[in-house]
Amino acid sequence: MRIGILQTGQSPDVLRDKAGDYPDMFEALLAGRGLEFQRYDVEHMHFPKDVHECDGWLITGSRHGAYEDHPFIKPLETFIRDAHAEKVPMVGICFGHQIIAQALGGKVEKFSGGWAVGPQDYDFGGEVIALNAWHQDQVTELPPGATPIAGNDFCAYPALTYGDTIFTVQPHPEFRDEFVEGLMDTRGRGVVPDELMEAARTRLGRPNGAPRIAERIADFFLKTRVPAHPES
Repeated sequence: MRIGILQTGQSPDVLRDKAGDYPDMFEALLAGRGLEFQRYDVEHMHFPKDVHECDGWLITGSRHGAYEDHPFIKPLETFIRDAHAEKVPMVGICFGHQIIAQALGGKVEKFSGGWAVGPQDYDFGGEVIALNAWHQDQVTELPPGATPIAGNDFCAYPALTYGDTIFTVQPHPEFRDEFVEGLMDTRGRGVVPDELMEAARTRLGRPNGAPRIAERIADFFLKTRVPAHPES
């Protein structure tokens, strides 16, 4: 199954040689699970020709806000709505989680409660999974058809499904601990409160549930679905 990775941002230059860019991280996370990948740099307006060019789509994280005025935002929202209408499966991570919600009628905003950084616990229906986070923006109002499937005290909607065709999560299963620490050193200073970052450093190295989310993502993509336009 071919998955198109819609890249909406880039990892910091100083970390990229060692950690790779965001598509590299997702390909590593999902390696060996029956998926192949094609990359599209939509941040720089390199979009697929149509929603059926790949069998499914994965939208990455980004330093941008979904509500900001960037050239790629509106075309990406249109692509999301078209893919949803055609029942092409989509996965969204962090910014991807947010832009899908916004495109389908939800609300995303800068959260007044501040930042989530480093390992956080998320309750997926009684299964507590620790995942790395790096965000202040949140989905604050759900779009029609969205079902919450996880939560914690800081983030009301950290994982959503939309029927059987969209699965999104706010945290970053693709971020390894060393990359989060690098983000704190390169993008965090002067933006994220120092005390929050230092507390996050003390949690690095604890067991991480990224493989569990990778399994869920792969199973989601590979499940059998009824096509949007079944042949008569």
